[in-house]
Amino acid sequence: MDKHDSLGDAGKGLGKLTMKDPYSKTKLPSKHIRGYIDLLRPFTLLAPFIVSMSIIVASLVYNNVAVPSDWWVTVGNASLTLALVNAASNILNQATDWKGDSISKPYRPIPRGVIKPDEAQSLAYILYLFALLRAVTVNVWFGFFVFLIMIFTVTYSLPPRMKQYLFLNQIWIAIPRGFLGILAGWSVFGDPLQREPLIIGTIAMLFFIGGMSTKDIVDSEADKTTGIRTLINTFGVNKAALISFPFMFFPFFFIPALITIGFLESYLWPLTLLAFLSCFIFYLMVKGDTESKTLENIHAWSIMYVEYIFFALGFAFLTIFAGILNLPTLL
Repeated sequence: MDKHDSLGDAGKGLGKLTMKDPYSKTKLPSKHIRGYIDLLRPFTLLAPFIVSMSIIVASLVYNNVAVPSDWWVTVGNASLTLALVNAASNILNQATDWKGDSISKPYRPIPRGVIKPDEAQSLAYILYLFALLRAVTVNVWFGFFVFLIMIFTVTYSLPPRMKQYLFLNQIWIAIPRGFLGILAGWSVFGDPLQREPLIIGTIAMLFFIGGMSTKDIVDSEADKTTGIRTLINTFGVNKAALISFPFMFFPFFFIPALITIGFLESYLWPLTLLAFLSCFIFYLMVKGDTESKTLENIHAWSIMYVEYIFFALGFAFLTIFAGILNLPTLL
């Protein structure tokens, strides 16, 4: 029994509650079905679902689109589609990187022998196809961006396997999850080439370039063993944190400047405050943040996703209620 098999023993009677609990504790559903659920990595799906929903509603209000009676169906369909693409990429990554997971994340369903790698890979392809078919029913732009996101996520795990290249691996995640994800959401009711989604998407992308270093701390030795170079296993945690910090901090810090030159609306200045949360993530990294007992990575990784959700929710809230908030300007 490894260290992960002993987690959550206090709640034996409740069955398998977290991914790190042993599969022997599975009650309902079956062990195999629970393995499929764990492959999806549900926690990581909250961000694309909530973020895309926020951006879609914000674009609906910002562009003064005539609200159709079934607008909520469109919002739900598009948000679920982006979450499905993320789920497919999660599964494909586990199917192609199970040897590394056997070292750093032995509790996952493939290293545990609950799901076979080729079985997981087939499921990923099915979800990709299903998501693309759903995407094209929304509109052409949305289908186009979902297809681009799929290209980035597939080539991250499969040849040319961008995951193995230093720094490019972080960019390859940041572009689809940050930039393209924002444009896809905005395209549901608005023009994705408008200045607002382009800037907001760029801020999200830059944040992810830095923030994704947090996920590599737990995987450092496993990545090195499997030939994957990351900032963490190349420079060490402290230097990697210093390299990553500007990407997490300055995109938010520059928001007032973007407002001054007329590139962003003045009511968006409160988003600058998220820079302080980036400082906290940096602090946790250099402090020697430890792995969570329930989630898959260190606490800084979880906070990074929460900050991204706050960014999207904050942008949507400020955009939707700009007319009644009457926020004072900092400039």
